[in-house]
Amino acid sequence: MSPGRDQATRIAASGTVVDVGETTTRYLLYGLLPGWFVPGLADWVMHRRTRIEDTAGTKESLIHSLMMAEVGLPIALTLRYEVNPLLLSVQLGGAAVHEATALWDVRTAVHSDREVKPVEQHIHSFLESLPFGALAALTCLHADQVRSLLRGGRGDPDAWRLLPRRPQLSPGYLAGITAAIGACVLLPYGEELLRCRRAARSRKKRAGGDEAKWRAPRTKKRSEKGR
Repeated sequence: MSPGRDQATRIAASGTVVDVGETTTRYLLYGLLPGWFVPGLADWVMHRRTRIEDTAGTKESLIHSLMMAEVGLPIALTLRYEVNPLLLSVQLGGAAVHEATALWDVRTAVHSDREVKPVEQHIHSFLESLPFGALAALTCLHADQVRSLLRGGRGDPDAWRLLPRRPQLSPGYLAGITAAIGACVLLPYGEELLRCRRAARSRKKRAGGDEAKWRAPRTKKRSEKGR
């Protein structure tokens, strides 16, 4: 017997009986996913405190929206469909693209006038690690699907199809998560993007007014010289 199996046998014999799959699923649904909103909101607060609308502006805010889409799509699919090679590929691809976009985000902020404080950097570390933590738990829960993915889905006619979850998550849970995403993600980051767009339009309007004031005396002088 392998050391890992031997240790598992000793734990089971000690009287501690735990359904690991059920416990891990509860952790993902009621722990990790809702907990994701906390660093997300904290990051939005840091952007607001460092006046993103007057520094990095709309570009960085759009990058934030892109990162949320890169994470949000795999989450939405995982809540509605069975984990199989297709869904695992989407999850792995989303995590990889999200990490690359996160690097782009930090580089954009650092190269602007916005100060990325140490607290915000620590918040970023949570936001970057959470997708990989979720993936690690899902691959442990669905080791058979990981093996199928490594084989390219050979022998599994449903490997590359989206299959509805069985059983489906309760309507109450889905409604609660949807409301939380709206309140903790879409609303604050939508406000951020709107604030950046307003600031950009205001700067453009001021620049146009200043240019008009600068051109008026020069136009007047040329007109007087032509008389």
